[in-house]
Amino acid sequence: MRLTDDITSTPVYQAMSRIEAFLASSTLPKTVLELVKLRVSQMNGCAFCVDMHSHDLKKLGEADERLWAVAVWREAPFFTDQERAALDLAEAATRLDEHGVPDEVWDTAAKHFDSETLFTLVAAIAQINAWNRYGVTLRMVPGPGRSRR
Repeated sequence: MRLTDDITSTPVYQAMSRIEAFLASSTLPKTVLELVKLRVSQMNGCAFCVDMHSHDLKKLGEADERLWAVAVWREAPFFTDQERAALDLAEAATRLDEHGVPDEVWDTAAKHFDSETLFTLVAAIAQINAWNRYGVTLRMVPGPGRSRR
């Protein structure tokens, strides 16, 4: 049995929710934020978060073709250079091998975001990786009746 019934009342959940509120009010474009959350959630195998962020992107008016192509964004023609830079940084920061984030990935992201927004993007990547660990560990279930942050 997993502890998913009352996680929203925990201090950790409340603290993470405050970070979410900051991210939502930041200068990071909402579509970029949600695309990053979706891609990282796909990489981490968090079905709950993939479901949530796909729905969130639909609410932002995203086309199905873009949602379907997030997993293969490098090969798909549907993403802007800024979105590609964010997705590339998200993948590199999520994988974090012994060499860290490659300089060329960081440099490309830095061309598309000012320093404050770039740091916010890094925080968003760290945040969704943390949420994914909760979702996978707690076996949170996507679909109707799901609990939502």
